Amino acid sequence: MSRVLRVLLVACLLALVPGCGSDSRDPLVVLGPWTGEEGKAFEAVLDKLDDGTGRTYTYEGTRSLRETLVSQLEADDPPDVAVLNSIGELTEYARRDKLRPLDTETAQRAFPPWVPVLIVDNKARPYWVPLKADLKSLVWSKRDAPDDRPAWCVGLASQATSGWPGTDWIEDLVLHQAGPTLYDEWARGRLDWRDPAVERAWTTWAHLLGKRSPESVESSLTTSFEGVPGADGQPRGLLDSPGFACSHEHQSAFIRYVYAGDDVKVEPSARYLDGPSAYRDAFEVAGDMAAVFSDDPDAQQLVERLSSPAGRELWWAEAEPAVRPLFPATAGLSPPDSATPVERRIDSLLSGARVLCFDASDVMPPELRDAFHRAVLEFFRDPTQRQLTSLLAQLETVRVQANRDSGTDPTFRPPQHICE
Repeated sequence: MSRVLRVLLVACLLALVPGCGSDSRDPLVVLGPWTGEEGKAFEAVLDKLDDGTGRTYTYEGTRSLRETLVSQLEADDPPDVAVLNSIGELTEYARRDKLRPLDTETAQRAFPPWVPVLIVDNKARPYWVPLKADLKSLVWSKRDAPDDRPAWCVGLASQATSGWPGTDWIEDLVLHQAGPTLYDEWARGRLDWRDPAVERAWTTWAHLLGKRSPESVESSLTTSFEGVPGADGQPRGLLDSPGFACSHEHQSAFIRYVYAGDDVKVEPSARYLDGPSAYRDAFEVAGDMAAVFSDDPDAQQLVERLSSPAGRELWWAEAEPAVRPLFPATAGLSPPDSATPVERRIDSLLSGARVLCFDASDVMPPELRDAFHRAVLEFFRDPTQRQLTSLLAQLETVRVQANRDSGTDPTFRPPQHICE
């Protein structure tokens, strides 16, 4: 290679020569959980986001997010930005030095309970920021259904994460029966799974669901949380699925995309859960958090733009009403004129809640979360006291081992206070 060509190549790599600088750089890769209409809306946001860097973006949406990210990390080819809903996984990546701390401006939007305090290398720094939020602790029902005798819809299938709709039940029951303080200790691995408050949540769930036939149990174990697809192949929700003679469903706010009609209403779950009135204004929440996996400064700038009020307004504008995102803070944002009554209802509950607690299983280390999912499926099939005693003992063993594994580094402290 001639000396002139070598000099030109070096100058180009350093972006010193017009025409071979930022415009020729590889796109930033964003890995996330949204597919279908949600994925299209997010891609549209990326296409229209003007971050001033001249960079383009490639979005990879997948329902197998953990498996995809683990594979990319093992191949030493991580995305620039990944969007995850598991604080437990994000904590592990931060502890293993796979994440980059957020820039100062972005860090201002990283607040509890979506971003609890995390200490890495003896420094308390935020490593992720919530892009969108979901309100849990909700019950959906037919408007003409009697509320005094709920018949509960249950669909527990969800590919590799089957069981999570059941963990949401257990978490909501712990929160509303035992309160945020005990919930916080349990979610962060500071409470024995055999504690009476935790055991009570499982037995209450079995009591609420009532006696079920073997055929009904098998149907719930094999049917998606989205319900049975309609003639058009699209999910229609458990309330409208054939074979499910049910009137009420315990499910997160995101399920509104299958209940777009006026015949379904939504309300807080607290009054169904046999807890004291003092905890009725507490809600479980979840979120999709953006974290930076590369040293490219444009990745930091992308996360800052996505989490900004302007980025949120753009996302609202691009998304169809049924999949329009909720945000962890709407200060300075005006709801779209097309917002549905259900959207406004959920937004008012989220903004008016007294206490918000992050989804407990999403806080737990991945191995404990996965064991929790499996235990729910086994208990649903056999809700006996003997089975429950065995399952709680198994979960306690996993909790102790996970705490032992994460406690070997004195410069690291896992999430603190996931209720806010």
